[in-house]
Amino acid sequence: MVGMVLVSHSPKIAEGTADLVRQMAGEVEVSAVGGDSEGGFGTDPERIQSAIEGLGADEVLLFMDLGSAVLSAEMVLEMLSEEDRGRVRLVDAPFVEGAFSAGVSASAGSGADECVEAAMEARTEPKLH
Repeated sequence: MVGMVLVSHSPKIAEGTADLVRQMAGEVEVSAVGGDSEGGFGTDPERIQSAIEGLGADEVLLFMDLGSAVLSAEMVLEMLSEEDRGRVRLVDAPFVEGAFSAGVSASAGSGADECVEAAMEARTEPKLH
């Protein structure tokens, strides 16, 4: 089973994106980690680590919104146990669209590779036809 951690500088963006994924993907485990440790804008590596370790999923996809969220995620990977590090993948995809696509794919039973592929394809999907 694939789970997801959504890391945003904004608590509202992280929660809103997680809500969207849950609405469309159903039973997929999604954890939102928005803002710093005091609830302001920023990222919090300790909360990211806790979210990863708290998921019961076999594989974890980690989505980040902006540059320093990527740095925080990379730092967290260094802090994880070898076992947890082996089940986490950083996803280089649009935050909202990528998380949505990966979540829907996971809900259909896809593995991490297929979910990451779906997330990355979201980058090229036109919104207007």
